Amino acid sequence: MTTVNPSSVNTTVELAPNYKIPLVLVGLSVPVLLIQPWIGLIFSLFSLFLMIQTATIRLQFTETALDVYRSGKLIRQFPYQDWQNWEIFWTKVPILFYFKEVKSIHFLPIIFDAKMLRTCLEKYCSKQ
Repeated sequence: MTTVNPSSVNTTVELAPNYKIPLVLVGLSVPVLLIQPWIGLIFSLFSLFLMIQTATIRLQFTETALDVYRSGKLIRQFPYQDWQNWEIFWTKVPILFYFKEVKSIHFLPIIFDAKMLRTCLEKYCSKQ
């Protein structure tokens, strides 16, 4: 009989999508379209872009890295050992996630569960 040590089991947490930002931008684009059609069109296209990203992009926190998937295919890994800092801007209404690696910085709109994002960041990448 084989026993499994729970501490040795790798856990992966995938963040659920959150459509709040794209939907708010769609709502804002409608009145703007009536006043300034070109600016409203830009808002509409940007909200459509974010809607597609929300539907296709997934973030997974593993024991060693943040993995980014698009339509089920791994497109990028960010090992925690390379992280220097992270921040979620506007914590009451989180809209932007920032993290800095040794060689680059990254900004992502919050198109996933912000509470779980914070929980995972605190677990895997505690601020120093």
